Amino acid sequence: MAEEKHQNKAEETEKLLTFAAKNDLFYTDVEEDKYISEGAEQKVYIQSEQFVLKLNDAIYYASWEDYFLNLMLHNYFFADTAYQLLGFHQKEKELYAVVKQPFVKADSLTDLTQVKAFLTNNGFENTRNHDYFHPQLGIILEDLHDENVLTHHDMLYFIDTVFYIKPEVFWS
Repeated sequence: MAEEKHQNKAEETEKLLTFAAKNDLFYTDVEEDKYISEGAEQKVYIQSEQFVLKLNDAIYYASWEDYFLNLMLHNYFFADTAYQLLGFHQKEKELYAVVKQPFVKADSLTDLTQVKAFLTNNGFENTRNHDYFHPQLGIILEDLHDENVLTHHDMLYFIDTVFYIKPEVFWS
């Protein structure tokens, strides 16, 4: 199924470009001078003291549909760092989703044993390193290292999650 989605991702991207143009969904207010960092999948810009903008090219996902599902799952599980989809941005022929997220400033190092305990208490099983699986929901949650889960006032903030689903479990 993932191979089939990968084969259709270019077509899906073209449809998204057409949809974004038709519905005026291109976001052009990306201020390059406010760039602060990037990971493999996204570029991060400071928007204000309260928010960051993230440009995500959905490279971790077999389809844009999977990326949008990731956003919804993140918002469901981690509402305090919920993403708001602002639109799309095209840069050097690459399509990015533009999302706004609350800015969290860490005030201490994240203890990954606390992350593991929190997720385990909520039905997730640690599969390896910083990756988890919820067998009853069919949800995979990955990449939860100490740069993607921040600690502020002794609270964990999940700011950069990667969700996948096992369709045969998730949709049943």
